[in-house]
Amino acid sequence: MKTTLLIMAAGIGSRFGGGIKQLEPVGKHGEIIMDYSIHDAIKAGFNKIIFIIRKDIEEDFREVIGNRIEKICTNLGVEINYAFQGLTDIPDGYDVPDGRTKPWGTGQAVLAAKELVREPFAVINADDYYGKEAFVQLHDWLVMEHAENAVSMAGFILKNTLSDNGGVTRGVCKVTDGHTHVVDVVETSNIIKGEDGPEADGVKLDPNTYVSMNMWGFPAEEGKAPAFLQTLEAGFETFFRDTVPGNPLKAEYLLPTLIGELLRNGTYTVKALPTQDQWFGVTYKEDKLMVVKSFRKLLEDGVYEEELFSDLK
Repeated sequence: MKTTLLIMAAGIGSRFGGGIKQLEPVGKHGEIIMDYSIHDAIKAGFNKIIFIIRKDIEEDFREVIGNRIEKICTNLGVEINYAFQGLTDIPDGYDVPDGRTKPWGTGQAVLAAKELVREPFAVINADDYYGKEAFVQLHDWLVMEHAENAVSMAGFILKNTLSDNGGVTRGVCKVTDGHTHVVDVVETSNIIKGEDGPEADGVKLDPNTYVSMNMWGFPAEEGKAPAFLQTLEAGFETFFRDTVPGNPLKAEYLLPTLIGELLRNGTYTVKALPTQDQWFGVTYKEDKLMVVKSFRKLLEDGVYEEELFSDLK
């Protein structure tokens, strides 16, 4: 069964302090975080990858990873495609607000690939390392039969997803007593470690709560567009009608926000796929050293081969 991985790599990375953070080398041989995600996804069974990028970074993207990954994936029978997220790709009847410069968030990013997806698919961020376990769980869930209004989410533990160098944004989840289903997702900004545990703007958070790291799974019948894409498109128009007028320069259409709304109105269910893997990523320039050390440790522990993709051949 074909399963697709959408990699959202169009972010500007303003907190990173300039440059394209998704393309920063972090591995011993110059690998970037996406290399590890692609490796883990293919090993788990994904056989189609779509990069969602901006047109203005296409040349750099292809030079740093795209051309190289295409060669690797061709040898492994994995399909590669590109989709482009643009500021002007908005619902009919609306205009881009004067002064707006950044795209419209993760929900719009997924919509950029809607014509390319005709099978179950997963979504990840380009600049997050998720670990092998999450990809296996997500792929295994996708190849099973599900109602079209079902969604899955890799559930990371909040304390495993924080930065030493500043606040991060996470989709903080409420789950059922059995920790099997998510009943609410609240996009929460400026979460810091704090002296007494994680907090957001002075509000204490449970360090062991599940959070979304934008690693979602959406079912579909092979050969058909996933039903979630229609929901996503309808929500984008609602976003422009109700949200953009109040914050035209910074409003973002975010997957966790939409999915939280769908949960609260009872139209969707979200299966929690728990993982104990330690997240790491490059949100701030200062994060890079820790990420480099973390990948060196994974290599020393035998989690990855010296030549990253050699175990897949």
